[in-house]
Amino acid sequence: MRILEQFNLFMEKWIPLVTPCCLLLGVLFPDITGRGVPYVPYVFAFMSFTGGLNSTFRDIKNMFRNPAPFLTTLLILHVIMPLASFGVGCLAFSTHLNMVIGMVLEFIVPSAVTGIMWVSIYHGDSALSLSIVVLDTLITPFTIPLTLKLLLGVNGEINVRQMIMELLLMIALPALAAMILNQATHNETKEKLPRKLAPFSKLCLIFVVCANSSKVAPYMRHMTVQLFAVAMVILLLAMLGYALGWLAGRLLRRKDETIISMTFGSGMRNISAGAVLAAAYFPAETMFPVMIGTLFQQVLAAFYGALLQKFQHVVAEQN
Repeated sequence: MRILEQFNLFMEKWIPLVTPCCLLLGVLFPDITGRGVPYVPYVFAFMSFTGGLNSTFRDIKNMFRNPAPFLTTLLILHVIMPLASFGVGCLAFSTHLNMVIGMVLEFIVPSAVTGIMWVSIYHGDSALSLSIVVLDTLITPFTIPLTLKLLLGVNGEINVRQMIMELLLMIALPALAAMILNQATHNETKEKLPRKLAPFSKLCLIFVVCANSSKVAPYMRHMTVQLFAVAMVILLLAMLGYALGWLAGRLLRRKDETIISMTFGSGMRNISAGAVLAAAYFPAETMFPVMIGTLFQQVLAAFYGALLQKFQHVVAEQN
């Protein structure tokens, strides 16, 4: 048990370095790390359960009494960032519609499950993060077709029922089970179990980063000037998402915990869902802008997490 605690402390301290190393492993050894891809949904479910252990039904109820952070995050996720990706895509790649579609897909998928774990690491508002991920996931099957139609005139026949079921099993139901467990044990589980499961959540993050980054390896081997430009645009847009979440939290004058949740909630995306949509309903070219985000997402999460910690430290010293 002590070894696991030491591992957890090590990961929380060095995760900005560990994450890019895992990413590199996934890209360099895709034949090995790619074998984990079929198991990613189950790992996500475990991470959702672990994240749900930090919340109770009362926390969710209190969140809805003051819904401004939640609604602002949804505004960033489904209005500001899709418009930004569409605008930049049209300006930079006007002659390559499939690239523009891929860029928009990247920024209309729901907030990422892994965001719950990052929020836990940096001591954010777990109830807010859980609400963002679960409720955003439930509305996304309807917002994705609508956004594609309004911005691009695309009429993809998306299987809404199947998508909802997959996302429910991966996110909503495990989180709900965790909160029911908290309720049944009068929050005794909330006080003890998250600390015990924390090391395994870090292992899950390593697994997910290695497995998902293996999908990018073929594109990295055939990189062109245009693909590099697309990658840089996706990187800048992804950075913007995190920054908007942080800025919105500051403008709303929220506590540090809420700002942390809004930052990760606005910046992190369920790229796996975007990849499934790109593969199922659109030309292969749309896959690159979606999947290239895998290269940046966890590294940016670690980067912004470190920035948040540093900013909080500076503010604390000034006070």
